[in-house]
Amino acid sequence: MRAAEALRISLDLLGVAFQYAGKIPSSLYGAYPGKIMDPERLERIKCWQQRYVDERKYPGSALLIRRGGKEKFFHAAGLRNIEEDLPFTRDTLVRLYSMTKPVTSVALMILLERGLFHLDAPVSEFLPEFTGIQALVPRAACISQTEPSRAPSLHQLLTHTSGLSYSFNPGVLPQAMDKAGLLFKPDHGPLAPMVAQLAELPLAFQPGSRWEYSVATDVLGRVIEVVSGKPLAAFFAEEIFEPLGMCETGFKLPDGAGSRFASLYTPLAGDAMALNSAETGAESLRLTDSYPGSPFERAELQSGGGGLVGTIDDYMVFAEMLRRRGAYRGGFIINPQVADFMMQNHLPGDIASMGPQSFAEQPMEGMGFGLGGAVVLDPARARCPGSVGDFSWGGIASTFFWIDRQLDMSVVFLTQLAPSSSYPSRPELKALVHGAVTA
Repeated sequence: MRAAEALRISLDLLGVAFQYAGKIPSSLYGAYPGKIMDPERLERIKCWQQRYVDERKYPGSALLIRRGGKEKFFHAAGLRNIEEDLPFTRDTLVRLYSMTKPVTSVALMILLERGLFHLDAPVSEFLPEFTGIQALVPRAACISQTEPSRAPSLHQLLTHTSGLSYSFNPGVLPQAMDKAGLLFKPDHGPLAPMVAQLAELPLAFQPGSRWEYSVATDVLGRVIEVVSGKPLAAFFAEEIFEPLGMCETGFKLPDGAGSRFASLYTPLAGDAMALNSAETGAESLRLTDSYPGSPFERAELQSGGGGLVGTIDDYMVFAEMLRRRGAYRGGFIINPQVADFMMQNHLPGDIASMGPQSFAEQPMEGMGFGLGGAVVLDPARARCPGSVGDFSWGGIASTFFWIDRQLDMSVVFLTQLAPSSSYPSRPELKALVHGAVTA
């Protein structure tokens, strides 16, 4: 027997002994008695959540940790609605925004497994409006300076190397998108005409040449509709949400949700999503969207890039499905090999090596990108504790999740403050959680 294996077994047996001696509560253990999280160190997370509330950085938040499939920690702090003094609770509904992207990516993998396309297929094969598309010439100064381009592939859309962009990024294309109102918000009408309007603009660069965070996943949502013959909401419900029991996740608020829907706040003086012209306001928690009257009550547009609302327990079920390589009770959402494929780095190096000029939800050095989320390549270069292979993503309202398969752990953090670049909460949280993992 190898020395390392013998040591692990010895530590596990010691853990069992302490457990039966009553010195370590059984709730601290996962699938086997070696998966320990230090209760005193977990208390630090509660203090951190409360500090963000006390300093008026976040209105409130909730954090859920599971290891080995068992719940290790849950804590909620602060308020979901400051104006009505309503607490942030376990059943609080939030705008998931870009945490929708991994869900859309899984949906595309479901269709990939059925042999309905291959990932090198050009998007124009499914959406003819992208036929004959143009791209901006390097260092273009205006939207008319273009050259012919091939249509981006499905793989390039999945990895944000397609040449598309977001209106809040810097550059010529984002300015044109902002002017045209191409924001894919829930009250912007049906998805199909929005994607067709997007295809009338040139790409920001030739597909595959750079990495830029973009509305590519919204385009993939439309591809899913065309290939499946179903609205995106129906496909999500039938293939992912219903099998997983995610009954409170969707593109619009569940019936009767009412004031359980958290209000959205910003520290900016203007539009919370206008990152190019961001100005800090006098009020660090200025209300920007709330129930009643939120566009998420009706949600005309089903945005695969950022349209879902849901609860912390629902999203944890999704995260755990990925951690378990596609498995859920009684079956698989996607095949284990396909789940592994999704959570590998699909870039030639890290994100930083591909010349990004855009906003992103994660560090770029030491971080690769899989299909729908970031992948840790080198925690030291990412300057944040973690494990090689961590799969994660967040939303612009400062929500965040990650899966650490080395530690057999899933973590989901929810709050409602935009933009997510306002505070370094994500690396702080990862450091706190990893600091609580003692075995």
